[in-house]
Amino acid sequence: MVYNDALALRKAAWKADRSKLPSGALAKTVITDAKKTDARSWLGSVSVDALQSSLRDLDTAYRNFYDSLSGKRRGRPVGLPRFKSRKDNRQSLRFSRNGFRIRGNGKLNLAKIGDVRVKWARALPADPSSVTVVLDPSGRYHASFVVDIEPEHLPALDAEVGIDLGLTTYAVMSDGTVIDNPRFLRKAERRLKAAQRVLSRKAKGSRNRAKARRKVAKAHARVADTRMDWMHKQTTRLIRETQAIYLEDLNVRGLARTRLAKSVYDAGWSTFRRLLTEKAARYGRHVGVIGRYEPTSQVCSTCGVPDGPKPLNVRTWKCGACGTSHDRDLNAARNILAAGRADRLNACGGPVRPGVAIPRQARPVETGTHRNASRTGRKPRAAGAAGIPTP
Repeated sequence: MVYNDALALRKAAWKADRSKLPSGALAKTVITDAKKTDARSWLGSVSVDALQSSLRDLDTAYRNFYDSLSGKRRGRPVGLPRFKSRKDNRQSLRFSRNGFRIRGNGKLNLAKIGDVRVKWARALPADPSSVTVVLDPSGRYHASFVVDIEPEHLPALDAEVGIDLGLTTYAVMSDGTVIDNPRFLRKAERRLKAAQRVLSRKAKGSRNRAKARRKVAKAHARVADTRMDWMHKQTTRLIRETQAIYLEDLNVRGLARTRLAKSVYDAGWSTFRRLLTEKAARYGRHVGVIGRYEPTSQVCSTCGVPDGPKPLNVRTWKCGACGTSHDRDLNAARNILAAGRADRLNACGGPVRPGVAIPRQARPVETGTHRNASRTGRKPRAAGAAGIPTP
């Protein structure tokens, strides 16, 4: 309610004279003065810390909108803040450091609420600075804590891998490892259809419809939780066993508008990439992403000769230049590894492609050195000084 009142005031002020109300004036109007009215007297029973958090969320929403307009914020465009509804599927409440404490018996004490029993997933690594209580569509409450921790870098490894993500198989790695696609949504489709069919037969606004809606939400939450658990295990294993991981920048939004939309959303490629990136930053690993227009499926990973585009039903092909037989996904993974190495090492055409050995006299020299330096009397620097691998 505080969020909506503040948003209405800011919209009215902007419409009237293009003015921006400061946060202090908004807090006095929608919190301090509103408590004295009959319509908003119930705000006195709510922690002021949670009410102030709503105003900070509104400031963040406007800041994201203006940064998106000016180009400071990358990614999809962000629109103006919108009013919230009590019927939204997701509700949240945030407390800062002064609004909560963790009891010695494991209970969470929230201001104006009291002690709440918590089923802890794991011990907190440090003292939290804030907690957000979230109510999801299935009726479950989650407490999300914000803590500051130092990165825990793992021992450095020599292993590097390129990963080609797909739908038939979830991932094919450049070393030949294949991760099967679990298809969690497809496997639960029959149960989801049955729950949705029961929901469609209930009268709108009835209690039975609310119960059926929660059953549908619980079925979807079970699928989402299983997928997230599987992704955490896979990404953790990759981070522990590999020093550098290279992926392709897939056009997920474009693929989601095709007939493969359900399978694309079920795969969760964006979440997989996000988890890899976050864990790599925490444990001292490297995750590289190559351009989406890199012809990874059209180039021979052995000799590097382009062989042209191929339809998706072609899973194996033979290079016309060197005669090597390729599996489509494995060849793409090896090309992703080569392109990722080139971007990371800035090899300037050096021997980053697996299986390719360039003669010593044909190896490039450091950037900025003339290619004919030896004939003009200038001695080129060693190739290793430019980050180029040497045998």
